[in-house]
Amino acid sequence: MTRHLVLILGDQLNLDNPALEDFDSTQDAIVMAEVSHEATQVWSHKARIVLFLSAMRHFYAALVHQYPSGLQGSYLKLDEHSFATLKDAWAQQISLLKPQKVIVCEPGEYRLEQDLIALCKEMNAELVVRDDTHFMCSKADFIHWAKVNKQLRMEFFYRKMRQKYDLLMQGDEPVGGAWNYDAENRKTFGKSGPQNVPAAPQVSIDGLTQTVIDTVETYFPNHPGSLKNFIWPVTRAAALQFLEDFIKNKLAGFGDHQDAMWQSANSSQSPYLWHSLLSTSLNLKLLNPREVIAAAVAAYHQQQLPLASVEGFIRQILGWREFIRGVYWLDMPKMGEANHYKHTCTLPSWYWTGDTHMNCMKQTINDTMQHGYAHHIQRLMVTGMFGILAELNPREVEAWYLAVYVDAVEWVELPNVAGMALYANGGRFTSKPYIASGAYIKRMSNYCSHCKYKPELKTGETACPTTTLYWNFLIKHYDTFSRNPRTTLMTKNVDRFSEADKAEVQARAQYVLQQINAI
Repeated sequence: MTRHLVLILGDQLNLDNPALEDFDSTQDAIVMAEVSHEATQVWSHKARIVLFLSAMRHFYAALVHQYPSGLQGSYLKLDEHSFATLKDAWAQQISLLKPQKVIVCEPGEYRLEQDLIALCKEMNAELVVRDDTHFMCSKADFIHWAKVNKQLRMEFFYRKMRQKYDLLMQGDEPVGGAWNYDAENRKTFGKSGPQNVPAAPQVSIDGLTQTVIDTVETYFPNHPGSLKNFIWPVTRAAALQFLEDFIKNKLAGFGDHQDAMWQSANSSQSPYLWHSLLSTSLNLKLLNPREVIAAAVAAYHQQQLPLASVEGFIRQILGWREFIRGVYWLDMPKMGEANHYKHTCTLPSWYWTGDTHMNCMKQTINDTMQHGYAHHIQRLMVTGMFGILAELNPREVEAWYLAVYVDAVEWVELPNVAGMALYANGGRFTSKPYIASGAYIKRMSNYCSHCKYKPELKTGETACPTTTLYWNFLIKHYDTFSRNPRTTLMTKNVDRFSEADKAEVQARAQYVLQQINAI
C-alpha cells in the first residue's frame, strides 16, 4: 500500500507545488498523465499541445533528478497507454497503488476538480486538495473580499493587493500619486508604426521537445495551428531567461503601446511587440508571480524605468490575473453556462483559418494560428468584440479561445471571454460591454489601411462589418445602453438617426449575419 498518491496536473509544474510539501519518495508515489481528451475536448492548437506535453515531460525529468534514489509512480505518455481521460488514468493508478490518501494541489479547472472529487468518492479513496500557494490571493481570501464589497471591480481589488504586499507604495498612498496609469497605456504607433521593436527571445528545441512535436504531428495531424514558430519556454530555466529578457529589453517600452496593434512584414516581431510573453510560464507555474513582480519593481528602482510601464505590467499580474482567478471560482459552474444576450449564432469557419476579407480579423487570426498567440487587445477588441456584435454563441467562442491560445487555462480564459469579451455574464464584474465601431481598430492599428472595408461606413457594400454590427447592437439594446452612465453617450449618437437610417443599418446587419462566412 502506498502512503500518498500525489497527482500533478499539466499546469502545476513547480517544485514547490503544495502537493509535494511532505513528499517521501520511499513511501509515496507521483503520477502525471498525458491523455488525448485534454487536447480534443476543444480542438487545441498544436502549439498548445506541444507546450503542455513538453513542459510536463521536462518537469517530470526534473522530479526524477530531484530524487536520484528512485521515484515511485508513473509518467503516462500519450503513446504508451490507452486511457482516454485523466479520470480513467487516475482510476487505474488508484486501483493499482491503493494509496491511503490522494493528494493534489487545487486544479485550475472546475471540470477536473469535479472529476477528481467524484472519482475518489466512487473508489472510496481519501482526497486531500491543498491550497494553491502559487497565487497571491487564496480562494478563501477572495471570497471574503467579494462578500464585503458591493461591486466586483478589479480596480478596488488591485488597490487592496498593492497595500497588502506593499508594492509601489509610499505609506498608504501609491507611488506617483495615482493607483494606475491606464490612460497613459493607450498610445497608438502613429503612421510611422512601431520603432526599434526588440527581437523576441528564442528557445532551443531540444530532443525531448522535438519528440513531443513529432508525437503531436502524428496524433493530432488535423488540429489547427503551426509549429514552425514555436518559441515558448518549457523549462523553468528558459522561463527565467524570458523574464530577464523582458525586464532588460521590453519593460521600459511596454506601457505606452500595450494596447496598440500593427501589421508588419516582419512576422516574427509584429505579434509580440513589447509584450512580456510570460503568461505561458506563469500559467504553467514555471514562474512565480512574486518573482516576476519583484523583478519589475527592482528594475523600476534600479534602472529608473517609467512608472506607467512598471505599474501597468504589475496591474496585469497582481490585479487582473489574481482577480480573474478569484471570480472564476466564485462563479463556477454558472459562469460556464452564462448567455446574457441569448446569442446563438454559429462561429464563422474563418475563425479557424483567417480566410476573411476583414483585415483586422485576418491578421489577428493568422497571428493566432501561426504562433498560438495574440495580445490582449487583439483578443478583446478584435476577435472578442466581433463575437458579441455578431451574436455568436458564447459556448463556441469560449471553446475557440481555450483551443487556440498557448496560455489558455480555463480559470483565466473563461472569465476573460464570458465576462470581458462577450458580456455573457451580464456585467458581473464589468460595468459595460466592450464594444466599439471599426474606428477604434483604425485608431489603434494600421489594419484598416489594408482592408476592403471602410471603418467609417455603416451601410453599403464596403461598410466595415464591425461598424455595421456595432450600430445594429446599439439600436437593438438602446434602452439598456441609454440607462447606463458608461454607455449613454453611445446612444446619443443613435438619437441622431432617422427611422430610415436605423432600418438601413439593421438591414445591412442582417445581411452581414446571414453571409458571415463570406465577409
